[in-house]
Amino acid sequence: VQLQACGGGLVQAGGSLKLSCTVSGHTGSDYVMSWFRQALGKEREFVAAIRWSGGGSTYGGSMKGRFTISKDNAKNTVYLQMSSLEPEDTAVYYCAAAQRLIISTMRNERNYNWWGQGTLVTVSS
Repeated sequence: VQLQACGGGLVQAGGSLKLSCTVSGHTGSDYVMSWFRQALGKEREFVAAIRWSGGGSTYGGSMKGRFTISKDNAKNTVYLQMSSLEPEDTAVYYCAAAQRLIISTMRNERNYNWWGQGTLVTVSS
């Protein structure tokens, strides 16, 4: 499975940005696609996850209500729409994939087998 993330950039506080992650090489439908982020000097943090089949999703605490994860199966792409961005959202954002995760395990990065290269989001104050 290969993941290619893009869409990062510089945005002012209060602004919006949409990240994309294109997936290739996967077979079957029991995948979970997720976004994580890692700020400078901090541990990687769970952002959001979505099931490739069915579309059920879950979010990290501080992102709920501001971020929306979605997917387009036909385009093999997962999106992360981010709004009301804050300087604290500045980080490298990674997409990741795993198979057969239950919801209680989706937040743990160790459960993910495949990772994209990351895309930098910088929010200026």
